[in-house]
Amino acid sequence: MNKPILLSTPHMGDRELEFVKEAFDTNWIAPVGPHVDAFEQEFCQVTGAGYGAAVSSGTAALHLAFQLVGVESGDEVFCSTLTFIATANPITYLGARPVFIDSDRTSWNMNPELLEEALEKRAHLGKLPKAVVLVHLYGQSADIEPILKACNQYDIPLIEDAAEALGATYKGHAPGTFGRIGIYSFNGNKIITSSGGGMLVSEDPQLVKKARFLATQARDPSPHYQHSEIGYNYRLSNVLAAIGRGQLYVLSERVAARRHNFEIYASALKNLPGIEFMPETSYGRATRWLTCLTIDPQAFGADREKIRLALAEQQIESRPVWKPLHLQPVFAECESVGGAVAEDLFARGLCLPSGSNLTYKDLERVINGIKAIHHNTEQYQRHLFID
Repeated sequence: MNKPILLSTPHMGDRELEFVKEAFDTNWIAPVGPHVDAFEQEFCQVTGAGYGAAVSSGTAALHLAFQLVGVESGDEVFCSTLTFIATANPITYLGARPVFIDSDRTSWNMNPELLEEALEKRAHLGKLPKAVVLVHLYGQSADIEPILKACNQYDIPLIEDAAEALGATYKGHAPGTFGRIGIYSFNGNKIITSSGGGMLVSEDPQLVKKARFLATQARDPSPHYQHSEIGYNYRLSNVLAAIGRGQLYVLSERVAARRHNFEIYASALKNLPGIEFMPETSYGRATRWLTCLTIDPQAFGADREKIRLALAEQQIESRPVWKPLHLQPVFAECESVGGAVAEDLFARGLCLPSGSNLTYKDLERVINGIKAIHHNTEQYQRHLFID
């Protein structure tokens, strides 16, 4: 029986175990510690961010970010619709409501023109959002400059959700470092992982200092336990930070491996009718965290779901692209601006196995599986025509 080929698995190196052993040897097992401090500093060096606070997840980082820019109950936050629900959930933690913005075809990320139009309309109504959260999807940066310009015009803080885009570039710089606050994720399926964890970054040292304070139960500086604000247990553990430090050393290798996966897929599948890969924009370099494509069922002979199920029968995991948040039942009452592009990408989009530890034989199995689906469908259709 063939081994399962999963979508995106952790890929450990050598330094991770050395750093973890150091944490054990020094008994720094509890949250915070020297590896946390070093991880924050080294992460900022790699990304070019000013200051960073390591926390327990990307979701925790977003929750803190929204609170730090003043999002409160009754506020609205403009949010990319084509994303994982973790982008929008923290908005609701604070009693605010998301308003979802459609994607563009160029990057699959937030459409800058739609955002500009929506902000202009809201300005005339005197009902601007408290913040905009911009997602950099599947390892590719959104077009940040026009989005940041629109936000600055109305003095609205931009929060960048770069959970899926560590290692990508936008005009030579790291997405996540342009807005008021950026966040990253080190979940087990990300391009590097600490098994769980996240990072909040900003050029404002006071914002990051406040993030650390809130993430450590908002304990006041006193010899006893005193609290003047509500805080959270969000700081990253020293052990997980040790893993993250080791992973940072191989980030460029992991990006190269995933881009190589994409090149193999693109070369092998480019001539199949009805298949188009997620485009890479001219203004940046994508990591290809996941290799994503869309399928025209009439041209290919099968729709996205038929392909996904056929691959699953062969122990190959693939997934639809994110279901747009404006289609999620939990957000049924929320406003959306556009939505047709994201809906189409969801209906036809598929993510292929993309881990940096995949072998050529693994990739070959996926490729042959997709080709077989098209071949069998083509033969069946030819048989019907002859009959």
